[in-house]
Amino acid sequence: MSRFTKFHLAEQPKIVTQSIPGARSQELLALQQQIEGSVVSYPRSNPIAFERAKGAIVEDVDGNQFIDFFAGAGVVNLGHSNEEVLAYVTAQQEKLIHALDFPTANKLSAIQKILSHLPEHLQDQYKVSFGGPTGSDAIEAALKLAKIKTGRDTIIAFTGGYHGMTAGALSLTSDTAFRNRLTSLTPNVHFVPYSYCYRCPFKLDESNCKMACVDYLRNVLENGHSGIPKPAAIVIEPIQGEGGNIVPREGYLEALVKLAHAHDVLVIFDEIQCGFFRSGEFLAWMHTDAVPDIITISKGIGGVGLPLAGLIYRKEVEAWGPAAHIGTFRGNQASLAGTNGAFDFVDKYNVNEHTKEAGEYLMEGLRALQADSAYIGDVRGRGLMIGVEFVKDKNTKEPYPSLVKRFRSECLQRGLIFEVGGHYNNVVRFVPPLIITTAIIDAALAVMKEALEVSTAALKEEGRLALI
Repeated sequence: MSRFTKFHLAEQPKIVTQSIPGARSQELLALQQQIEGSVVSYPRSNPIAFERAKGAIVEDVDGNQFIDFFAGAGVVNLGHSNEEVLAYVTAQQEKLIHALDFPTANKLSAIQKILSHLPEHLQDQYKVSFGGPTGSDAIEAALKLAKIKTGRDTIIAFTGGYHGMTAGALSLTSDTAFRNRLTSLTPNVHFVPYSYCYRCPFKLDESNCKMACVDYLRNVLENGHSGIPKPAAIVIEPIQGEGGNIVPREGYLEALVKLAHAHDVLVIFDEIQCGFFRSGEFLAWMHTDAVPDIITISKGIGGVGLPLAGLIYRKEVEAWGPAAHIGTFRGNQASLAGTNGAFDFVDKYNVNEHTKEAGEYLMEGLRALQADSAYIGDVRGRGLMIGVEFVKDKNTKEPYPSLVKRFRSECLQRGLIFEVGGHYNNVVRFVPPLIITTAIIDAALAVMKEALEVSTAALKEEGRLALI
């Protein structure tokens, strides 16, 4: 793993201020609050102001250096400011940036690289289409294409799913906190259970589970009194992200696709976060034998954090014509150059295999923490998409969001950044850059160990004092 050392600003955190945020960060955070809209969210949980970043290290304006286990929400999969990928972008910017949807060698090369990284026997069965620059835009495009193709408008989504914040994408997102103040969204969306085995909604376990979650969907599709009309598509994350980095049980995706196709329902796999080698394969569904009809891509596909989004879809799903979807920023040339550079970097350094090895190494360290903690109920993941679920009791599995909140704060003070998710905001979500090194992982685990001890002791003391 040391071959990636040169791509990082450092391999250890460095905290130079007495506390986080430092004085200069406090100034910029205060100014931001005055002049920028209150929709800003990430600085609320990680209150720092960025100055620069390289690899898996972010430096704030006070000179503190943090290990980034968030990677810009899974955008900078190959690390911040990766110089080899940036070289492609810089060269492209000197020639052409905006070209609408006219053909360029740059764009067609990016499409060919996307298709060439699919399973070999499927590469000639798919096409690529770019749209707006964000993951939400890709979801909107996928919904439109599915509805046009089938002539139906009902969509099946999944509990714990997150697909974006535009109207259609938010309709598929299960977190009601995002929806409570909106009186209407895209209609005819229905939710069914995801394969969340740690918290099975049917109260089953590995010894007696017979894919009850799939049977639930079968009843929806086959029971004329389910109350749900025949859908155009099901939309699912092959690995759930915001829902808690949940990897479904083996065989689940295959069973879903088989069932959907038996009923002439299209399958949309949302690979916006779990894609671009995050799992150790180009796309997370490639760990399985499931084959989707439409795949949404964004985030890591832009190479170095440049915005880009699109669809990969089966040729027989093609159902729209010219100008049927947005096109002004369809495939920004600088972003596409980042795509070309990113694929070349992945192939040159065998990043997919490195991701699997690094993920196993990190999981091993996290399971050691789990063994020593009464409050880590589950450690799960694939590649470098890992979730750590905190509970008050490992038997009852009662969520422990207050410990997670305290733990995140203590980690930040010691130089580690990550985000929190899960159905109860009790899951620590790790999505570090894929070029992470053993030294950086070890440093992060050391921070976690100390932060967990401090957080646990503090909450125990607060509980004791509350009883006095």
